[in-house]
Amino acid sequence: MSDNGGVTSPDVPDVPEALGPAGLRPRLPSPLREAADERFARLGVRLLLKRDDLIHPELVGNKWRKLTPNLEAAAGRTVVTFGGAYSNHLRATAAAGRLLGLSTLGVIRGQELAGRPLNPSLARCAADGMRLHFVDRSTYRRKAEPETLAGILRAVGAEDAYVVPEGGSNSLAVRGCQGLGAELRGHADIVALACGTGGTLAGLAAGLAPDQRALGIPVLKGGFLSADIQALQQAAFGARRGTWSLDDRFHFGGYARTTPELEAFAEDFEHRHGLPVERLYVAKMLYGLVALAEEGAFPRGTTVAAVITGAPLS
Repeated sequence: MSDNGGVTSPDVPDVPEALGPAGLRPRLPSPLREAADERFARLGVRLLLKRDDLIHPELVGNKWRKLTPNLEAAAGRTVVTFGGAYSNHLRATAAAGRLLGLSTLGVIRGQELAGRPLNPSLARCAADGMRLHFVDRSTYRRKAEPETLAGILRAVGAEDAYVVPEGGSNSLAVRGCQGLGAELRGHADIVALACGTGGTLAGLAAGLAPDQRALGIPVLKGGFLSADIQALQQAAFGARRGTWSLDDRFHFGGYARTTPELEAFAEDFEHRHGLPVERLYVAKMLYGLVALAEEGAFPRGTTVAAVITGAPLS
């Protein structure tokens, strides 16, 4: 299978016309390609790769799907958002700001980072014009509380800004990700992706057909994500939507954590399939799928689609 053709859903809005000329027009639907991998084939399982990393050269994968409706809602206002020092969401927001001529401000977890040289991820944000504001971790944990958020916005002179939550996951983003599920209808029994804040899975599951299941591989420890996804679906659709589940075993120590075993796996997958594998999310999801296949989690005849939600930082 080389492409997923013209699968569409009447529930998914068209790309906002205002975002096209400024450089955010995407490649949709993203390609769906079969991956010949004997680790799956010998078990009678087909593996497809949903190349959402090819949607846009700078707003990669689920970041485009989640950010686009929020950027339209911002209506030209400064966009304030949140993330850690290695946040893909911050990088995507900064790139979108540059492409659209929007002012962006990133609130970074960890006041201790303020006096240090910027890591490559934050340096990219700054190069794209994002202002960076570092806060202590206690304040960051309370950022959703109205008083704390108001104090942060006052401190940066952005009281009238449009606020996008950490990871970009809100009801607008969830509805934006519904299109990912619509593109995969009829192509796979199980659709898997790595999860950070859960917004992409919440939308994906809602867009799939009733006989399909979404499988999320959380990249953070804690086991809290199921409640968050249910809350996101409630906010977006008024109820839980679709069939979905999580497997919490493949976080490799938590967000931004990797191990030599995971690194070796990612390098091997790259060699097998010619696919640059992003380590913090995608590698963990792919590792989890191989492990699940070997455990017999997928009956013979199952088609599994792995959503490639991001690309390595170059």
